[in-house]
Amino acid sequence: MEKVEEEGKWESKFPAFPYKPYSIQIDFMNSLYHSLNKGGVSMLESPTGTGKTLSIICSALQWVVDRRQQQKSEKEGDSGKNRDDECGSDDEPDWMKDFVLNKDDQGQKKKNKAKKYGVGFGKPDKRGNQESCRDLFSQRMEGEDLVTKKEGENLQKKNDAVELSDEEFLLEDYESDEEGSGGKSKRKAGGESLSLSSDGEEEEDHSDEEEEKLKVYFCSRTHSQLSQFIKELRKTEFANEMKVVCLGSRKNFCINKEVSKLGNSNRINERCLELQKNNKKEVSKIKNLGAGGRIRRTKACSGCPMLRKPKLQRQFRGEISQQGALDIEDLVNLGRNMGTCPYYGSRSMVPAADLVILPYQSLLSKSSRESLGLNLKNNIVIIDEAHNLADSLISMYDSKISLLQLENVHSHIGRYFERFRNLLGPGNRRYIQTLMVLTQAFLRSLLEGTSVDFPQTSGANGVFYGSMAINDFLFSLNIDNINLVKLVQYIKESNIIHKVSSYGDKMASLQKCSAHYDTRDFSEEESTLSGFRALSDMLQSLTNNNGDGRIIVSRSQPTCSGQKGGYIKYVMLTGEKIFSEIVDQAHAVLLAGGTLQPIEETRERLFPWLPPNQLHFFTCSHIVPPESILPVAVSRGPSGQSFDFSYSSRSSSIMIQELGLLLCNLVTVVPEGIVVFFSSFDYEGQVYDAWKASGIMERIMKKKRLFREPRKSTDVESVLKEYKETINTLSNGDSKENPASQSGAILLAVVGGKISEGINLSDGMGRCIVMVGLPYPSPSDIELIERVKHIEGLGTSNPMKPPKFSDTEEAYNGDVKAGFDILRSCRHRGKEYYENLCMKAVNQSIGRAIRHVNDYAAILLVDARYSSDPSNRSLSHPTNKLPQWIKNRLVSSTDSYGEVHRLLHQFFRLNKKRGSQ
Repeated sequence: MEKVEEEGKWESKFPAFPYKPYSIQIDFMNSLYHSLNKGGVSMLESPTGTGKTLSIICSALQWVVDRRQQQKSEKEGDSGKNRDDECGSDDEPDWMKDFVLNKDDQGQKKKNKAKKYGVGFGKPDKRGNQESCRDLFSQRMEGEDLVTKKEGENLQKKNDAVELSDEEFLLEDYESDEEGSGGKSKRKAGGESLSLSSDGEEEEDHSDEEEEKLKVYFCSRTHSQLSQFIKELRKTEFANEMKVVCLGSRKNFCINKEVSKLGNSNRINERCLELQKNNKKEVSKIKNLGAGGRIRRTKACSGCPMLRKPKLQRQFRGEISQQGALDIEDLVNLGRNMGTCPYYGSRSMVPAADLVILPYQSLLSKSSRESLGLNLKNNIVIIDEAHNLADSLISMYDSKISLLQLENVHSHIGRYFERFRNLLGPGNRRYIQTLMVLTQAFLRSLLEGTSVDFPQTSGANGVFYGSMAINDFLFSLNIDNINLVKLVQYIKESNIIHKVSSYGDKMASLQKCSAHYDTRDFSEEESTLSGFRALSDMLQSLTNNNGDGRIIVSRSQPTCSGQKGGYIKYVMLTGEKIFSEIVDQAHAVLLAGGTLQPIEETRERLFPWLPPNQLHFFTCSHIVPPESILPVAVSRGPSGQSFDFSYSSRSSSIMIQELGLLLCNLVTVVPEGIVVFFSSFDYEGQVYDAWKASGIMERIMKKKRLFREPRKSTDVESVLKEYKETINTLSNGDSKENPASQSGAILLAVVGGKISEGINLSDGMGRCIVMVGLPYPSPSDIELIERVKHIEGLGTSNPMKPPKFSDTEEAYNGDVKAGFDILRSCRHRGKEYYENLCMKAVNQSIGRAIRHVNDYAAILLVDARYSSDPSNRSLSHPTNKLPQWIKNRLVSSTDSYGEVHRLLHQFFRLNKKRGSQ
C-alpha cells in the first residue's frame, strides 16, 4: 500500500477513522494494511495510550472492505470466462485465488457438516484427539427416539442381571480398530436424533444461512479488554456496516441463576453441559418388555430453561443483527430480557460474522476453536496484548490431576466395572481395565512408601517434587506398553465419562450424599466430572512428543487432619507446533501490543522457521510530548539509604522503613493519585503491616487516603471506583468528611495483579507510578525453572539434547537457592528469558498511566539496580528493556533523593500550568 503522508490523504485510505489521526497512527495503519497485503506473521508495537485499538479497527476492517470490493469487481469483469479465469489475474495473491476457487466447495461442505453452533443444532463433527479430549464433555449424548421391538427383546435378556433403572448406565459395545469397526461404538438401530424442542418443534440449523466469508478474528486477554475494543469499534462506521459477534466464557454469559451461582468456571461449564445432556429425546419407561411390549415416545426436554425455545434463539440472533456491535454485558442483558441463552445465541452468529471478538482461550486453544466452529482458513487473526503470548499459549496445554481426583476417579471406575463387568463387551472391559491400571499407577506415584523409582527431592514444607520427561515417567510406572492414543479415542467415543459419572452420582444419592451441584462450597476437586476431565487431559498430554514438555510429580505430607495432598502435572514447554497450526491456516496473523520487544525471544519460541529478516515488525514512539513524562531511577531514599529490593534484602526492616519515608515525601509533592506496585501480594502485606506498626502509615494518610488492591479480582472494580471518586473529591476540595490537608489518594497494587494488566489509570488516577524493585518471578517455581532450562537449549545444534545441568539442578525441588543456582548456570537464552519476564511486567505496570495526548505522569523506578551511567550500560541492564519512549526520557542517575524531589516539584508545577492554559 502507498504510504499516506500528505495532509488529508488518510481520509481516502482510512475513511472510518473518526478523528484526525496523529502521524504515528497513520504509520501504524499503513503498516498493518501492508502486513495484510503480504500475509504471514507480523508484529506491531504501539505504546499504550496511542489509539492502537482504533488504528487496528480502521485499518484491518478497511482492508477487508477493499478486498471484497476487489473480489466483486473481478467477478463481474470475469463473468462469462471459464473457471480458471474467474480466479483472478496472475498477479493476484495465491491465497485470494484459493479463497475464490474453494468458496463454492466450502459452501457445499458447510451444508454437509454437522450442526454445532448451538444446543440442539445436531451432532458435532468428528474431531482430532486433542480437541476430543479437552472438549469431550461438550459432546451431546445421542438420544434414542424409538426403541425397536428387537431392542426390547435384548433388554429382556439382560433384565435378570441389570435392573431397568441401571440400564441407562450400560455402555454400548465398543470395538477397537483391530476388531474391525475403526474404534467406533456399535450404535443401535433407530438411535438417530431429531433434536426436538420441548414444544415439539424441530430445531433449525442457522449456521449455513450465509456462506462462510472472509472475516477478522480479534482476541485479547480479558473480557474487559474485549469490551474496550467494542467501545472503540462503536466510534466507527464499521459498527453498523459489519456483522459483529462477541464471544466469551459460560461464566460471563450464563443467565441461569441455578448454574451461575456455582461461581467456579469449571463447575459452571460442567453443569451447563450436563443440562444439555437432557436436551435429547427421552424414552419413556418401558413397563412391559415382552413380545407384545408397548413403547411410547416422548417429546424432548431441555434441562436448561434458557434453551427450551429455539424460536427465542432465532429472535436473539435477529436482535444482534439489528443492534450492531454488542459487548458481553449487552448480550447478557439482551438474553436475560428475552429469556434465552446469550452464550449459545452468540456462538450461532459466528459463520455469518465479519468480525469475531473473543478471548485468548477461545482462539488459541485448538479444542476451543473446533468446539466453537471457528474456521481460520484464509482469514485474519489479530492477537492483542501479545507481550506474553508464548507463555499464555503453552499454558493452555498444561494438564494437572490431583491425588484426590485420582482416588475419586479410580473408585468410580472400580465400582462401575464391578457392577457391569459381566454385561460389558470385550472392548469395553479391556479399556476400562486399562483405565484402572493407569489410575492405580498414577496413585502409586503420589503415595509414600511405594516402589516407584523416579528422581525426587524434598522441598519446602514437606513437599516432594519430581520432574521428568514423558517417556521416563511412563517407564517408571511400567505403563509404557499402553496405547494411549487409542485409549484417548475410546474415552471420546464411548461416552464412558458420563456413564460412570452418572452411575456414581446415583450411588451417592442412594447413600444420601449431597449432590455435586447443590451447594456453592462443594469442592471442585471432588466433582467426578472434574476428575475425569483432568484424567482425560493428562492422558492426552502424555501422547505429546517426549521433548515437548515435562511431567512434575508433587507429593506432600498428610495434614494434621490426615488429608493427603499431591498432584501430577504436565507442563507444556514448546509452542511452535501449536502456533504453526494457526499460522498455516490463516492468511495473516498479527501480534499487537504496547510492549512486544524483545521480539527475538517470541520468534524463537513460536515461529523459529521464519527468518528474522522476513518478520515484519513495526514500532512507533508515543504521542505525548517529552515534557509530559518524567521517568526517574531512584537509587537512594530520603535518609541516604541505598535501595536494594533483591530477594535477600527486601524484607529487612531498614529497606521497608526507607521505602515508607520515600512515600511520606512523595505524598507532599505529587498531586491527586499515586500507584505503588509491589512484587507480590505477600510482600505488599508485609510492608503494609510494618508501616502500620511503625506509624508511617499514619503519616501517609494525613496527606492521602490509602487503598489496597484486593486479592480477589472481582473486588478490584469497586476499589478502583472508590479510589477514583476519592481523588476527584479531595483534589477539588469538595469533601466535608476528610481533613482539608488531604489531597488525593494512594493505591498499593501488585505486579501481575489485575490493576497492572489492562486497567486505565489515566489523568489523576496515576499522576505518579512507583515501581518497587525488580519483580523477578520466584525461583522456587518449579514450572518456571523447567521453562528456563528448556529455553536455554533453544537454537542449539541438537535441539533434542538440552544443555547439561548438574545433578542437583536436574533434580530441582522448588528450593529458592537451587533455583538461583540454575539461573546462574544459564548463559544466554534462559537467563534472558528470566530477565524479560521481569521487565515485561514492569513495562505493563508503568504503562497504565499515560493514556492520551494530554495526560502526564511521573514514573519512579525505586532500586539502585535501575540506576546507571548510560555510557557504561550493558545490553542486559534493566533500563535497556524499557520501552523506547520511556528510555529516551529516563533520568538514569541522581545524587540524592533531594534531586528527585526537586525534579518532581518542577514537573508537576509545569504541567499544572500547561493544563490551565
